Amino acid sequence: MSTVAAQPVPNTVDPKTARKVTLAGCVGIFAELYDNGIFGFMAGTLAVVFFPNADNATAVQFVFLGYAVSFFFRPLGGIICGHLGDRIGRQRMLVFVIMLISVATAAIGILPTYASIGIAAPALLILLRVAQGFSVGGEASGAMSFLAEHAPEGKRGLYTSYAQIASFLSLLTGTLIAAAMTSGLGQDRMESWGWRIPFLLAVPLGITGIYIRKRISDTPNFNRLKEEGGLSKNPLKEAFSSPEHRRAMLLALFIPLMNGSGYYVLFSYMPTFMNTELNFSKVQGLLVTATSLVAISIAIPYMGSLSDRIGRKKVLAGAAVAMAVAGVPCYLLIGTGSVPLAILGACIMAVIFAGHTGVIHVLLVELFPTRVRYSAYGLGYNVSAALFGGTAPLLMTYLIDKTGNVNMPAFYAVVTALGTLIAVSRVKDRAHLPLRDA
Repeated sequence: MSTVAAQPVPNTVDPKTARKVTLAGCVGIFAELYDNGIFGFMAGTLAVVFFPNADNATAVQFVFLGYAVSFFFRPLGGIICGHLGDRIGRQRMLVFVIMLISVATAAIGILPTYASIGIAAPALLILLRVAQGFSVGGEASGAMSFLAEHAPEGKRGLYTSYAQIASFLSLLTGTLIAAAMTSGLGQDRMESWGWRIPFLLAVPLGITGIYIRKRISDTPNFNRLKEEGGLSKNPLKEAFSSPEHRRAMLLALFIPLMNGSGYYVLFSYMPTFMNTELNFSKVQGLLVTATSLVAISIAIPYMGSLSDRIGRKKVLAGAAVAMAVAGVPCYLLIGTGSVPLAILGACIMAVIFAGHTGVIHVLLVELFPTRVRYSAYGLGYNVSAALFGGTAPLLMTYLIDKTGNVNMPAFYAVVTALGTLIAVSRVKDRAHLPLRDA
C-alpha cells in the first residue's frame, strides 16, 4: 500500500561525494556497456567462428539474432534487480550486475568454436548473451537512479549525462580494440584466436568496477526513505496499481524509441552495415564509428547541462525533430562510399542523437518516486530496449536482405524520431523540481 505523498526534499549531497559517486557509476557503466557492445563490433568475425556453414549474410543475421535474444531478458533483469534495488538498496544490486556481466563476457572469450563442439558452441554463446542481457537490464535504471539521486540540485541532467559519456567511450574503446586487432592480426588470425581477446578484457574491467562500487554508500533518497519506514514491499505491484505510474511506465516504453536507430543502429550496427552493405573495409567502418563516438561524447554533457537550464522536453523534442529531418540526408552521405563524407554524416547524426541519449535517462528517473523508481523505470525502459533496440540490427539486416534497399537504417531513424517526439509531448517536465521519494 502506497504511503501518502510527501513534499520533495532537495538534495544536499556535497560536491566531493557527488563526484566520487559519479565516478563509481561511470566506471561500472563503462565495464557493462563495453562487455555488451563488443559483441556487436565482433559480429562479422563471430559469424565465421560460430556459424561457418551459413553464407555470410545469413551468418551475420544469426549473430544479431543472438544479440537480439539477450534483450528479451533485459526486462526480467529490470524487474528482479529493480525489485531488490527498491527493497534492499541500489548499491548492492549495482555490484551484483557488474559481477554477472563480467563473468558472462569473459566466458564468451573461452568458448569452444563450432569446429570444436558443433551446434553446442552457438547455443552456449546465446546462453551467455542471455546472462549479459539480464545484467544490463538491471544496470541502466539502477545506475541512472543512483547517479540522479546523488546529484546536486540543478545539475541532475549534467551528472547523469556523464554516465552516457562512459557508455559511448566504452563503445569507442571496443571499436578501437576491434579495429586495431583486425588491422594488426589480419582476418585469419582474428578468426582463429584473436576474437577472444576483447571478451577476456572484461576481467580487469569488471574487477575495477566491482572494487569501486563496493566502496560507495547508497543514495540519500533511498536511505531517507528507509529510515522513515517508507520502502515499498512490492514496488512493481504498487507501480501498476497507480494510474500515474502506469502512464509513466508507458511513456518510459515509447520515449526511448530513438535509441533503436541511435545507439543500436548508428553505433553498434554501423561497422557491420558499412562492411557488408556499403563495401567499406572493416577498418574504415570502425574508423567512421569511432569518429562519431568521439563527437557524441563531446556533445553529451552540453546537452545534459542544457536540459538543466531549459528543461528535458525541449532538448529531447529538438533532437527528435532534427533526426527526422537529417536522418535520410546523413545516411545518403554515408552511402556515397567516401570515408570523409561518411564521417561527416555519422558525426552530424551523433551530435543530434546526443540531445536524446544525454537527457532521456534523467527524464525517466524524474517520472517516478524513489519507492518504485528502480522497478518501474527499469521495466518500461528495458521493454522498450527489447522491442525497439536489440532487435534493430537484426531487423535492418533482414529488411536490407529482402528489399535490397540499403537506406533502411535512414527510414528507421526518421520513424523512431517521430515516435519519440510524440511520446515526449505527453511528459510533464520536472527538471527544476526535487526528486520525489513517494
